[in-house]
Amino acid sequence: MKKLILSIATASLLVSGAVASVASKAESNKAVAQAKSEVKKEQKELKIVKEAVEAVALTNKVLVELDKGNKDQAIKDLEKAIGKLEVVLSVPNAPALIPIDSSIEVVDFPGTLEDIKTAIISAKALLAENKIQEARAILDTLRSEIVLKIINLPLASYPAALKLAAKFLHENRVDEAKNILNQALATFVEVDVVTPIPLLQAIHLVEVAKSEAKNDKKKALEMLTEAKKALKKAKALGYTSSSDTTYKMLDDLIEKVEKEVKGKNKAEKLFEELLAKLNEFKDKAVKKVNK
Repeated sequence: MKKLILSIATASLLVSGAVASVASKAESNKAVAQAKSEVKKEQKELKIVKEAVEAVALTNKVLVELDKGNKDQAIKDLEKAIGKLEVVLSVPNAPALIPIDSSIEVVDFPGTLEDIKTAIISAKALLAENKIQEARAILDTLRSEIVLKIINLPLASYPAALKLAAKFLHENRVDEAKNILNQALATFVEVDVVTPIPLLQAIHLVEVAKSEAKNDKKKALEMLTEAKKALKKAKALGYTSSSDTTYKMLDDLIEKVEKEVKGKNKAEKLFEELLAKLNEFKDKAVKKVNK
């Protein structure tokens, strides 16, 4: 009978643990979905310069016309492209990089903290043996981030390249013009805005913990535990922040909140402080990378 009771109790704990992990996973997924929505909003607000896009399309059309031997039409299209970029250049304080396209990439390493550590050890071992490509294949998986990719036209060089190509065409130097145009099309600059997913998850999990602290201590504490795990994952994956706040300080603050929730449960101000620190840390961890 005692064994039966113990078995039932053990099964109950396993089920409750499974439900808890499912709940925290659901909240983590919700954080990623919300972040994707925010990035999509940023993408929509990104001002794609119509004239620059049209100039690029015309540049490609010019190359097609030249391959067909239609030099006169190519010159007309090239002059149109130059005219469109003159419009862009005439704008006061025009930026050096003009957005012409964008996309969103989401990469989330599915493994645990231990999986990350194992992967890093494997990559280091491969690098020690000068197996660069094998190590790279592993390191490329060690990412958990949402990336807004912005393709930009370099305003300092692209219009000048088109003008030079036009000059060559008027001089019947077709091959040189084609080379210049192909080179110009290869000068686009990709700027990636990288936001670490584990930091977004930590913030969301703490927000859930704050909302549940009074009514469901167990759930609140579970969310705080998962928030600490998310921060450990972010640190293990090498995401850094220019904030004066450190991962250790955030972990210590979560532990203070946990202690208060377990005790008198007057953690409102601690929650507010923690969320402020987390958001500031995350904001300063978002990186812009030129490629």
